[in-house]
Amino acid sequence: MISRTAFFVQEAIRALRRSAAPSIAAVVTIITTCVLLGVLIPVIETTQGKADEVREKIELRVFLYEDSSEDEIAALGERIEKVRNVESVQFVSKEQALASLRGRLKDQAILDELKSNPLPAEFKIKLDDPGKLDSVRAALTPPDSRGKPQPISPIIEEVKDARVEAGKILAVTGALKLVMAVITGLLLLASLMLVGNTIRLSIYARRREVEVMRLVGATDWFIRWPFMIEGVIVGFFGGLGAVAILWLGKATIVDPLSDRIAVVAAQNTINFLPLVAVLIASAMLVSALGSGITLRRFLRV
Repeated sequence: MISRTAFFVQEAIRALRRSAAPSIAAVVTIITTCVLLGVLIPVIETTQGKADEVREKIELRVFLYEDSSEDEIAALGERIEKVRNVESVQFVSKEQALASLRGRLKDQAILDELKSNPLPAEFKIKLDDPGKLDSVRAALTPPDSRGKPQPISPIIEEVKDARVEAGKILAVTGALKLVMAVITGLLLLASLMLVGNTIRLSIYARRREVEVMRLVGATDWFIRWPFMIEGVIVGFFGGLGAVAILWLGKATIVDPLSDRIAVVAAQNTINFLPLVAVLIASAMLVSALGSGITLRRFLRV
């Protein structure tokens, strides 16, 4: 078994040396494909992370009447926490709301002219699923006997959910996921076709060799194994070349720009070791399968 494996490996290496041009073309094709995938995968992960970050900012705000007592506020907070799809509830007093506004405003003179604090106390409600915004709002303002929404507590003055902004955010993030999924699918399909065609050219250049081996009685797998091992070798070097290009691009482009561009800086949060392993393993697998599948038509003598 070991001697046969060594024979197959030797044959694969010998074939690579004899048909250098098609092999180099296959390596270049795999490098190009893996570089594209290596760029797209981090972009998708970063985009997904940013989309999730924006979705997490969607919240409900429950404004309270000024004469609300501490007991009523505490009771309402406990009641809101029990509502389904509510992840967390934060109470913001009038003083905290004013301090927060003061921190966001550049012109402090506007606030200095106020004789009293006009901001109401409120509850900020974060959801475990931004898509459940309407159901949580409905739970806080259920309809009465006439079908009109009524707050679950008399101390609630108003419930705001930034419906328009939330709808836009959910629509944009949903469309973004769909576009990225389509681009990924098209790129994978194009990559498989490109690699398959390049491997087909490599095998076509040696079709006479395959026909002779077939005619002298060699089995299909005896013929196929050297080509598949050759595909593994080509895929390995193609994936390795792509990783080297991606590392060079990261060191010369991504890292210098990460201090100035937030989207680029997000790439630094991605663990590149699994990405390297995925790219090299995928290149070897696709190249080996491409060799084995493409070879079938030349085994029919």
